[in-house]
Amino acid sequence: MSSLNIPRTCGVMLLPDCTLFPHGGLPLHLFEPRYREMLADTLAGTCFFAVGRLTGKETKKLERCVAPVGTVGLVRASRELDDGTSNLLLHGVIRIRFVEWLQAPYPMARIEPIPSIFEPESQTRAALEALQEAAEAVTRGMPAGFRETVTAMTSQIDDPSILADVMAQQFLHDANERQTLLEMESAAARIAWICKKFEAGLNE
Repeated sequence: MSSLNIPRTCGVMLLPDCTLFPHGGLPLHLFEPRYREMLADTLAGTCFFAVGRLTGKETKKLERCVAPVGTVGLVRASRELDDGTSNLLLHGVIRIRFVEWLQAPYPMARIEPIPSIFEPESQTRAALEALQEAAEAVTRGMPAGFRETVTAMTSQIDDPSILADVMAQQFLHDANERQTLLEMESAAARIAWICKKFEAGLNE
């Protein structure tokens, strides 16, 4: 992640009830002219754009209708269709704070990365084990093959903050809870929240 050069400004796709976590994947279909222009500029430049959650009807004062924290993503694949629309896969890279909204043909903002570091490092193994137990709890009752895939995935990730985001992307579906979790700056707090939520049952 440290080798990626996150831009200071980027286009922003505004979506209601949609939150992308770092290390998660988001398939998108871009059809609005403004977002088609944003994608063209993105592919000609850094290949980064952000996703921001609309909290109400979109207005010119975007700071009033967009959640303050989003995720910048890297375009991993993009295919333009015959009608000019595009299908693409955006890979979440890092949390960002929208610092200032800029004038552009499409939503654009000056952004500030929010690093995610789990501390204390001495508790890394315990945090990983707690998350793995939470993953087992949340997949209980699902097909055995799927559970085995999840177990293999969780055992390969050695950073608790990354594992927490991956699990949130895959298993947490409530839009408000997703945004709340995205905005938690403390990786330890996010991990504790996920473990409590998943072990208690997502629907409780």
